[in-house]
Amino acid sequence: MASFTHLLLLLFVSFLSSPFVSFAAAQAAKTFIFRVDGGSMPSVFPTHYHWYSSEFAQRSSILHVYHTVFHGFSAVVTPDEADNLRNHPAVLAVFEDRRRELHTTRSPQFLGLQNQKGLWSDSNYGSDVIIGVFDTGIWPERRSFSDLNLGPIPKRWRGVCQSGARFGPRNCNRKIVGARFFAKGQQAAVIGGINKTVEFISPRDADGHGTHTASTAAGRHAFRASMSGYASGIAKGVAPKARIAAYKVCWKDSGCLDSDILAAFDAAVVDGVDVISISIGGGDGITSPYYLDPIAIGSYGAASKGIFVSSSAGNEGPNGMSVTNLAPWVTTVGAGTIDRNFPADAILGDGHRLRGVSLYAGVPLNGKMFPVVYPGKAGMSSASLCMENTLDPRQVRGKIVICDRGSSPRVAKGLVVKKAGGVGMILANGASNGEGLVGDAHLIPACAVGSNEGDRIKAYASTHPNPIASIDFRGTIVGIKPAPVVASFSGRGPNGLNPEILKPDLIAPGVNILAAWSDAVGPTGLPSDPRKTEFNILSGTSMACPHVSGAAALLKSAHPDWSPAAIRSAMMTTTSLVDNSNRSLIDESTGKSATPYDFGSGHLDLGRAMDPGLVYDITNDDYITFLCSIGYGPKTIQVITRTPVRCPTTRKPSPGNLNYPSITAMFPTSRRGPLSKTIVRTATNVGQPEVVYRARIESPRGVTITVKPPRLVFSSAVKRRSYAITVTVDPRIVVLGETGAAFGSVTWFDGGKHVVRSPVVVTQLDPM
Repeated sequence: MASFTHLLLLLFVSFLSSPFVSFAAAQAAKTFIFRVDGGSMPSVFPTHYHWYSSEFAQRSSILHVYHTVFHGFSAVVTPDEADNLRNHPAVLAVFEDRRRELHTTRSPQFLGLQNQKGLWSDSNYGSDVIIGVFDTGIWPERRSFSDLNLGPIPKRWRGVCQSGARFGPRNCNRKIVGARFFAKGQQAAVIGGINKTVEFISPRDADGHGTHTASTAAGRHAFRASMSGYASGIAKGVAPKARIAAYKVCWKDSGCLDSDILAAFDAAVVDGVDVISISIGGGDGITSPYYLDPIAIGSYGAASKGIFVSSSAGNEGPNGMSVTNLAPWVTTVGAGTIDRNFPADAILGDGHRLRGVSLYAGVPLNGKMFPVVYPGKAGMSSASLCMENTLDPRQVRGKIVICDRGSSPRVAKGLVVKKAGGVGMILANGASNGEGLVGDAHLIPACAVGSNEGDRIKAYASTHPNPIASIDFRGTIVGIKPAPVVASFSGRGPNGLNPEILKPDLIAPGVNILAAWSDAVGPTGLPSDPRKTEFNILSGTSMACPHVSGAAALLKSAHPDWSPAAIRSAMMTTTSLVDNSNRSLIDESTGKSATPYDFGSGHLDLGRAMDPGLVYDITNDDYITFLCSIGYGPKTIQVITRTPVRCPTTRKPSPGNLNYPSITAMFPTSRRGPLSKTIVRTATNVGQPEVVYRARIESPRGVTITVKPPRLVFSSAVKRRSYAITVTVDPRIVVLGETGAAFGSVTWFDGGKHVVRSPVVVTQLDPM
């Protein structure tokens, strides 16, 4: 019994029908995950616990058994059983399962990748690096997943091609080296189980999202692609020769359950992936501490084994503190635009032409004017949102309808208009979305417009005696300026758990991204959409995340000895802070200058990341020290790390001293007078051995930043140098701005091509 003395009990809510509730008719059963630490774990290990009785075995159902990133199992039991186990001294934590949501080409060139030279050439296009994609599965027949001219599957690969509905071993190849699906959590949580009429109980993708993200990261290139004529060009992923392992953890119409995601982490590490791409996050607005977050726990287990984990920052921007996936061992990716757009103008009867966007590919209006109506004129919010069964056909038949964005899918609003007899739709942003626009493959003539344009159109429709309008669809335009721009929906900082760690880490292309698509669903994803398309155009941090996953594959191929932290550092310290107009990055939602709370370190620039000069590396011990510094005790940390740990007993470490590529100096709000804080970083030279770097400081008003020493001298014998950054704030004159922070930077340069920049965030915020 000695080897089973520490348990983690994670409570996952699954309201079930019989037979699981038959033993407690008054209670709905729930799914628990039991954590076991130390020793080997027999496949039937639950019977080894002294609290695990035969009665418990008979009335519970084992769902998953975890061996690698997490030791334990998940099972369905009643709340009474949960209460009994919660009080057991061996149980460290209990929490509910969360249903996660997905965070829903030209972009490789926009990142600085060029054929036959640079990172693509130096990394052999990511050949032999294996990317594990946690998503909705994959549609293997797409040309993006051809294995033509690829070498043999890497010998280290230990994964499988799991059979299921319309999926078997022949659907894997030298490109898709493995595929699994994880459905036990979903089957337990959904009454009646997964709907097999709209889903495949297999790795096959019924949603499209997983096919899109996989091909964004690693789709093959050298063939023409478009979506109904939009975004025509040569299709290619970021790492075209990288291998793909698909882990289906998300299910159409029912999301993604933590118990299944944790099982996928467990399998992927054993299978031998090099990179994990997970465009998934919390959809309930709750930020859980790391020890209660299975994505954080699973990703730590992966990162501790040398696997790079890329995650999406979430689509709840532009609200502050909306960024998700906050663990410092995960690379968190926000979204920016690229220099391609799909303009569609709303033309009003008074002669005004207002700019919008659309991916509508049906019969155009050809300049014909139609009456235009705003259903929200009478103050009916549900009608203004064009929700199901809210439009009066007598008011909208034969007209273009103005619909407010929000509360239902954008494309679904157009379908509501069509059912009510409308001929077109103008989708208007609200104030929260600002001027941020994304194109949609609407089923009726429709375009999206920003908040200001929407207000003008509504005013015209409400005041003109005979308002009329039309929509002009203008196709694809390349070379848009400015670009990139921080997408309005992209999750924003500060970090809601530990503000000392800046999140997001960086941004990458995530707006109007063309990539492969499932044949099981139309481009809108609506059940009523009969269209089929090989490619689709989507927007979201879900699309930005696989760009960084593919980038990590390229860097891993070029530098196989680099750790996940070193790869992230190379990306973060070489980012771009200017757009293609050579001006500072702007925030799409406001049109004003963006800040590190919006873009992290900046926009991914792979032309420079290949050779960053210096990197900020982080070890597993460093992460443990960080967890100690934020007040976690050894048993709590063991929930994350699986192994026993010790925290310093003499002097408590500072979370700001984690060797992160960005720097945050946090000062209490209660103190008055000048305040100072010293933060330490250690740089590792990965460039030429004999080199000297000098510091360049950018200090915001009211803040003094100094660096000691101001020079870092490296040699063949000395590859690591530490330095101290002292930040001094005068509260009387510092200007923290709307975000509650001021921003500067520390940049190291060697007089040649290496410029290693770290943003510095200065804020007055009491520790959480």
